Amino acid sequence: MKKFFILFTIICFPLISSSQIKDTLPEFSDEHFLVKDGDTLMIKLDEVSVLPKHKFKSREDVNYYLWFRKKVFKAYPYAVLASKRIDSLEARLSRIKSKSKKRKYVRRVQKYLEEELTDQIKKMTRTEGRVLIKLVHRQTGKTVFENIKELRSGWKAFWYNTTANVFSLSLKDEYHPESINEDYLIEDILQRAFIDETLEQQIPKLNVNSFSILEAKKGDINVEEYKAMFAKLRKKRKRKQKKKKKK
Repeated sequence: MKKFFILFTIICFPLISSSQIKDTLPEFSDEHFLVKDGDTLMIKLDEVSVLPKHKFKSREDVNYYLWFRKKVFKAYPYAVLASKRIDSLEARLSRIKSKSKKRKYVRRVQKYLEEELTDQIKKMTRTEGRVLIKLVHRQTGKTVFENIKELRSGWKAFWYNTTANVFSLSLKDEYHPESINEDYLIEDILQRAFIDETLEQQIPKLNVNSFSILEAKKGDINVEEYKAMFAKLRKKRKRKQKKKKKK
């Protein structure tokens, strides 16, 4: 129990105390919403026939959905890569008998991950980080915390050095599109992107009945949590501007 507490503290404390890139306020306009020549995004959102047609409460909600869509598009490839690397690491380690050779191989994989992913992941916002953590659970079937616990010889340093310094979130976050609104939005975005072929599909290890989940929602899109989040950010920005004027 004591050892588990120490491990948990090592993982969670840096997440609570660290800083991350903040989500920037989206500047919405009619131009952002309307379809331009050569831009098929909005058409595709409405013409996907195998999924329920989206139901937005307002034009503003469409913009928030598109904002969140960018976050999912940024995070998904990293979750796919993480899944592939974990599979490769586990398969290779199972064939290596020597402990010293296992450590050598793990260090090599770790170095690759750090060189290829660290700089990119550190540029993620908190929202993108949260989405990535959930997508890792979707693609690998295990939470980031569980993956670290099982493969901590190689992944510990990688995830501690990137996630802990950036996300300020729980590595135990799970993916539940059937019950959590944000996860439903992620699944909706992914399935439409797979149909559009704007994202390459990797079969998730987590059992997700995507079409049943999306059909149950009947295309309803709820982005109220993001509207509330940005409303707070705007208030903070206004307060800072007032303070500057007073000075």
